[in-house]
Amino acid sequence: MQVTRIAPDWPAPSLMHRRRVVQDRITYVGLDVHKDAVVVAIAEGGIRGEVREYGRIANTATALDRLIRKLGDGGVRLRFCYEAGPCGYGIQRHVSTHGHECVVVAPSLIPKRAGDRIKTDRRDAEKLARSFRSGDLTPVWVPDAAHEALRDLVRAREAAKKDQLRARHRLQKFLLRHGHRPPAGTKAWTDAYRRWIAGLRFEQPAQDATRLDYLTEVDHARDRIARLERAIDAAVETVPAPMRAVIEALQALRGIATVAAVTIVAEVGQLSR
Repeated sequence: MQVTRIAPDWPAPSLMHRRRVVQDRITYVGLDVHKDAVVVAIAEGGIRGEVREYGRIANTATALDRLIRKLGDGGVRLRFCYEAGPCGYGIQRHVSTHGHECVVVAPSLIPKRAGDRIKTDRRDAEKLARSFRSGDLTPVWVPDAAHEALRDLVRAREAAKKDQLRARHRLQKFLLRHGHRPPAGTKAWTDAYRRWIAGLRFEQPAQDATRLDYLTEVDHARDRIARLERAIDAAVETVPAPMRAVIEALQALRGIATVAAVTIVAEVGQLSR
């Protein structure tokens, strides 16, 4: 009697073994990044792979290179992750140049277990490695160097605008406290308004010096904003063509000038994401 063999619904043991070996050769690396040091934890590939602290290294390119060589010895594929924070995207870019994946994740979207309130650098790094392996992390968009440079410039202008507002408020409150009010019909911070402040005199020399200092700060903020806006205009001419095309398209909309268009592109990033 002829026996017909029916192929099982699962791979042969040898094939399953090969797949498991490939999976196990992925190591997930969680980095708890600080200004001077990085705490490293690793999660071996596979659901039951070990998760453990690897150690602490200096936050330098040399130390990172050494870590990549050790962990990647034997052709192991490495997948790095760390939280977005004040140290920026330097680690992400450096790891990527070595051909390994590195994602920057949103801290607010990292899964948290109820009652897990103890935070240490080791636990944070291990949680990152474990969560990355299980696919529970949400990466943020990482700008390229040109995009980040434009964002820095836009934010410098925004900081200057805030400083200008504070300087103006200080001066106005000082004048109000001493009973000085602008002439009727004079709008705040017009040329006429500034001339009125410049022409004021106080009986006490110390208060007159205060008025002059506050006015100098207002003028300095105005000049700083103008200088940054000129720098933004110049930067638009040197950004990559796709980015410049989006900026020009936004300027075609009613009410959106260069600074507003550049701010949108710098802060939003890729509009397609």
